[in-house]
Amino acid sequence: QLQLAESGGGLVQPGGSLRLSCTASGFTVDYYSIGWFRQAPGKEREGVSCISISGKTTNYADSVKGRFTISRDTAKNAVYLQMNILKPEDTAVYYCAADTSMNYYCSNEKNDYDHWGQGTQVTVSS
Repeated sequence: QLQLAESGGGLVQPGGSLRLSCTASGFTVDYYSIGWFRQAPGKEREGVSCISISGKTTNYADSVKGRFTISRDTAKNAVYLQMNILKPEDTAVYYCAADTSMNYYCSNEKNDYDHWGQGTQVTVSS
């Protein structure tokens, strides 16, 4: 059974950093594309970043380019989202998801993903 679990969320001041972790079970993280998404209250879930099966391709939403970095550790079977220079508008529940369609390239479209974690809250506030 494919499962994903996020961790690492919390309260941070503007300009601060957090690292989110997405731990997989039932599959290895280099077998499917993995994406990070976020959903703020009253807003649609949006793609933040993704990493392809090969690990050679990553994509970022324009709003996080230069501040967020996605990576993975196959030994720990985890995908990470390093978030720097956090802003209040980054406040949201963050989810990781797996795309089991075997797309070679990853996508930031939520409809391309079919297995989701439960989410972790990130709050950026002074």
